[in-house]
Amino acid sequence: MDRITRKELKRDKFALEVEHTVEYVSEHRKAVIRYSVIGAAVLALVLGFFAYRRQQQTVRQETLTSALEIQQAAIGPAPNEFVKAYPTEQARTEAAKKAFADLAAKYSGSDEAIISEYYLGTIAAEEGKNAEAEKWLKNVVDSGNANYASLGKLALAEIYKAEGKLGEGESLLRSLIAKPTDFVSKEQATIALAELIASSKPAEARKLLEPLRTERSGISRVAIGKLGEMSSAR
Repeated sequence: MDRITRKELKRDKFALEVEHTVEYVSEHRKAVIRYSVIGAAVLALVLGFFAYRRQQQTVRQETLTSALEIQQAAIGPAPNEFVKAYPTEQARTEAAKKAFADLAAKYSGSDEAIISEYYLGTIAAEEGKNAEAEKWLKNVVDSGNANYASLGKLALAEIYKAEGKLGEGESLLRSLIAKPTDFVSKEQATIALAELIASSKPAEARKLLEPLRTERSGISRVAIGKLGEMSSAR
């Protein structure tokens, strides 16, 4: 008996499998066609879903861009038809609030909605509406997105500072120091914490700032400035 090589065995096995497949398709032609059509339909649905998601993301991003353009629009007469402008700062603020609120409601849960809620929180804080600001920013903190949540914590700590809730603000900032993000660095959170506790815990505040004197220029300048402010306040 001639010796059969592994290559021949693999070739014969492949031929046998093809033969069985052809026989199966011939015997079950209707079923195969039906399942092929179902498979194609499912694939079309999946591809359509991802195309829809991409389209929806583009729409959300364009809507967010429009809202940001409103917030950054000029005050006073528009120099030309291509420049967005509002007669007063209050008019601009109201238009921005409506744009962000509409986006947050329509696309709830999306990154663009979270960003809108962050802006709604900061606008409310600027207006002195701390309770409303706290509501929006807590939504951002609880969103599940670590980067946006860190921005929310930083802004919320400022509100707690204004309200005299130093313990709550301190807790948020210490959590940022322990787990910094791409949007809020450990150094940034450390400086914010030092500012928060400068009056109640001046020694610890200085201890937090001292190591930052030798950091990169931007951080170093801020830390030295804060240390100088603390010395002047004595």
